[in-house]
Amino acid sequence: MIPFLQLTPGEDAEPVRTAIENVLARGWFVLGPELEQFEREFAQAVAAPHAVGVGTGTDGIAVALRCLGIGPGDEVITSPLSAAFSVLAIMMVGARPVFADIDEERLTIDPAAVEAAVTSRTVAILPVHLYGQAADMTAIAAVASRHNLAVVEDACQAHLATCAGKPVGSFGAAAVYSFYPTKNLGALGDGGAVTFKDAALTARARRIRNGGQSDRYHHEEFGVNTRLDEIQAAVLRARLQFLPGWTARRRALAAQYRSLLADTRAITVPAELDAGHVYHLFPVLSEQRSEIQSRLQREGIETLIHYPVPITLQPALASERPDDCPVADRVCARVFSLPLYPSIADEALARVARALS
Repeated sequence: MIPFLQLTPGEDAEPVRTAIENVLARGWFVLGPELEQFEREFAQAVAAPHAVGVGTGTDGIAVALRCLGIGPGDEVITSPLSAAFSVLAIMMVGARPVFADIDEERLTIDPAAVEAAVTSRTVAILPVHLYGQAADMTAIAAVASRHNLAVVEDACQAHLATCAGKPVGSFGAAAVYSFYPTKNLGALGDGGAVTFKDAALTARARRIRNGGQSDRYHHEEFGVNTRLDEIQAAVLRARLQFLPGWTARRRALAAQYRSLLADTRAITVPAELDAGHVYHLFPVLSEQRSEIQSRLQREGIETLIHYPVPITLQPALASERPDDCPVADRVCARVFSLPLYPSIADEALARVARALS
């Protein structure tokens, strides 16, 4: 069996175990020294001035939007191809998500479609760096500048990714990362972080994540309870040292897949349009998706679909009256993901390629 992913600790097992034991011995489990140190180390790793640990990536997006003053009556333009949690975060702050279709090659939001979607109520753009490939942030930043819009980057699948040589997260006012266990840097549960350039926004995010408290039992504003706990922060600190090596391995595996699948007619491999791709996932496209997935399953190869339904067609979004996004619709009908994770063997990729030939 070739599983789609492997979540049990490998080379990081001993550091992770030690990190957990240290937290247990200290007896400090929320808003303590592990979180403070992780925030500093993660900010440095992604080349951001400030980082704020939160309970989930979804909460991180909502916190970032609130820090920017975005709420009811505002519109935020985003992608129809993503995990729906990106959009649910917009709705959590009372804003309206507006969808701009995707670029058929990059599979991220199309900057021209973003510009066409701008209205008098638009206040921000939430581009999603999908599958580990950055959205075209140079073009998106230009659209934002022309219309005086904020940019919050959804980098939940893009730890250490770059766009045109610049780190993701450096193009907007804020960026959000998820540490869900399947992510390139994953916790042993939920977790997330928001990065900022501005110290005042950072301070506000720290208040909002902790019930709006300026200090204990003094609630300066309406807040929420979304704190990255000490055990998860310690696990992430232990794993952060491995992330550059894991990222290099993901890129090497993706290059192998591209070579092995170059002559395979049954599928289309999306182009790598930026060398800063970090391959959270390795998606491919096929008109015979169901048949191919069934054949791979019979041969012991697990695949998944990311994502089978565009967000615009989710029942939860019906009240928002989303516009049609035909490119995203076509991609969702054809896309599926092949196994790719740092510990997968090279021979496993060769088996996958043979099964697809």
